[in-house]
Amino acid sequence: MSTTVKAFAVAGAVAAALSATATTAQAQEKCFGVSLAGENDCAAGPGTTCAGSSTVDYQGNAWTLVEAGTCTEIELPAMADGTARMGSLEELDRDLPQS
Repeated sequence: MSTTVKAFAVAGAVAAALSATATTAQAQEKCFGVSLAGENDCAAGPGTTCAGSSTVDYQGNAWTLVEAGTCTEIELPAMADGTARMGSLEELDRDLPQS
């Protein structure tokens, strides 16, 4: 394989990888209240730092990136009182750690 063909192959692979990354980043949104404890991407409320700092499953003030348009459709276990638990595009006041 010639050096020119190799260079085009590498350039094509890099371009494909960059376009896939850009597409993925644009197709995500913040979804509050869907991550398990310690698995949030960021924003876990007062007294926390950022990624991985949530302390309660489905903590309402912690978010995770999800595929755009799917946040409010994610199936989560019902709350202890039987009320449905849904993801939200805005911070929630439910499932917060006790202070």
